[in-house]
Parts: sequence; C-alpha cells; structure tokens
Amino acid sequence: MIDGGEAIRKLALNLARYSGLAPLARPFVGGIGAILMLHRVTATPEKPNSVNRHLNIAPAFLDNLIADMKARGYAFVSLDEAIERIKLGGKGGQFATITADDAYRDNMTEALPVLEKHGAPITIYVAPGLIDGAADLWWDVVEDIVDTSSRLTLTTEGGSTIIDCSTPGRKIQAVARLNAWLTEEVAEQEQGAALRELARSNGYEFGSGRPCTLMTWEELRTMAAHPLVTIGAHTVTHRNLKRLSEADARHEIGDVRRILAEKLGEEPHHLAYPYGYASAVGCREVGFARDAGYASAVTTRHGVLRAEHVGFLHALPRISVNGRYQNVAHIRTMLSGITTPLANAGKMVVTI
Repeated sequence: MIDGGEAIRKLALNLARYSGLAPLARPFVGGIGAILMLHRVTATPEKPNSVNRHLNIAPAFLDNLIADMKARGYAFVSLDEAIERIKLGGKGGQFATITADDAYRDNMTEALPVLEKHGAPITIYVAPGLIDGAADLWWDVVEDIVDTSSRLTLTTEGGSTIIDCSTPGRKIQAVARLNAWLTEEVAEQEQGAALRELARSNGYEFGSGRPCTLMTWEELRTMAAHPLVTIGAHTVTHRNLKRLSEADARHEIGDVRRILAEKLGEEPHHLAYPYGYASAVGCREVGFARDAGYASAVTTRHGVLRAEHVGFLHALPRISVNGRYQNVAHIRTMLSGITTPLANAGKMVVTI
C-alpha cells in the first residue's frame, strides 16, 4: 500500500533538492544545528516488511549520514554541549547531536560501533517501565496480533466489530484501526489491560516481561559508562502525557529521574516526551519538564535548531532519521532548514 502522505513529502524533498532551493536556502534558514532522532539501527530487522519498519535504519546508512554531515562542516557533540551551544547562539559553527528513543538493544550492538568510528555522542532515552516489562511496546504487540490473524474481533463500549486481516493491505488498515483505538478511545491508564484483552479474545499468547528487542538494565549500565553515551529519561512508562491528569503526568516526568538514578547510578538531565507530537505534549507538559529540573526536553516536531531556541530548551524539535527517508540527500534537504516551515505552517522556530 502506498502512503500518500509519505509520497507527497518525498516529492517535496526532491523538488527542494533538484531545484537547487535547499542548498541556496541553507545559509539563511539552516539554523545553528540539529538534533537527530533515531529508534532502531539494525541491518537485520526481525520483520523487514513490518508496518513499523519506518522505525529502523541500517547501520551503513547511519555511517554514511554522519560522514556526509562531518564533511559538510557539522561537529557532532553531546547533548550537554549542544545545549551550551544553543545558549551561545551557535557560535563555533553548525553542530549535530544524536538521540535515540526507547533503548533498543541494537543501539548498543549495531549503532554504537558506527558512533565509535566517528566519535559521535548519543543520548538514549529510557523508560524504566519498558525495560522492566511493566509497560508494553504496544505498537509491536498490535502488529503481532494482526499478523497472526485473518480476522479479529474488537470489542468496545459500542459493541463488537470484525476486522478483516486477510491480506497485506487489510493488515495495514487493521493495525491503523487498532492503533487509533488504543491511543484515542482507550484511557491511557487502561491501555495495557485493553491490549491484553484484545490478545486474549483473539487467541494470541501475550508474552510477559520486557521485549527482547530492548536493552536490559545490565546492558544499560554498560552503555551509561561509555564515554559517548548519555542516558536520558523517556518518562516512567512511556504514556501520552497530555492524556494524563496533572498528578500522573508529573509522576511520569519527575519520578523517572529517581528511578534511573537508582538503576544506573546517575540522575538524567534530559527528557524526551513520549510520542512528542501535538496531541501528546503541549505547554502544560513543557512546564512540568521545566519544574522537574531537566536541562532540556525534546519533542518529535520536525525542525532545525535556531538561536531563538535558547528560550525553549524544554520544547526542542528534532530531525527524524528513519526508514522512510534512508537517503542522505533527503536528510541534507531537511538539514538545510527549508522543510522546517513547510512542516510547521510557516514557523521557523519550532517548539510545540
């Protein structure tokens, strides 16, 4: 199935690239740097045709991208240094810092060797609930349930619905329907129970404990001791903060610092909001992150960094480096800054 939105975005990227607008625009709208966002980095994904394959890039692509950015003058720095450079208005030239959400094991086994080759630091945002198995990588579970079925029964307050999963195209539609149900119709605190009931009622054996695709606490302690690695917080259980009460949202944002300090020996100074889009984080959540004492917090809003972000250190945009755009030329275009206003209704300084 063709993703119409993705096709339009790629068309815009190619137009900006081949028209020559992107390189011409870079000196004017390229900003002072960028925060790159990764999830998975592996040459051998378990499910290469997965609906969630966009979360993965190949290590070779990461290698090529870092080399290309370094050749074009970007300095790769830690997130701590990136924040200091923002405070200095970008003096010292353009910079980039790499972040990765969720603490996937391949960040250690396949991404880290690439980062070591280039001396490129990374910040890995950890949600303790995911590592302990108290919270689910529900987007993977939903896909697994759909993959093992030709038809599903979804029971909601409005009754039961049969969902066709008989073809690859129908499976994509089924995953989209279930994702919407879990993230929009089911209360955030009830998401885990609803997911387990969906699995049970459709004969899917739901595993217990942490997913094997994530690092263990022992592996995270090893990573935390690495000179290129900073551990950040991704809340306690990776909830959509905007769907929580103030007390619950403050718990997710604040208590994760104590938990990670107990597990890893050091309190995190940086936060990534789960999901990070408009319906998951707003002014309220930014205020909570600031109150909790973080030095920075990042969203998933698309954009380069500008000197003006000194006033918005708890609402920083990122450039998503994902499987949909595994092309160095595409990332060059994004880094030029020309796509920042296109993706944000004309805004040059992207916050929330």
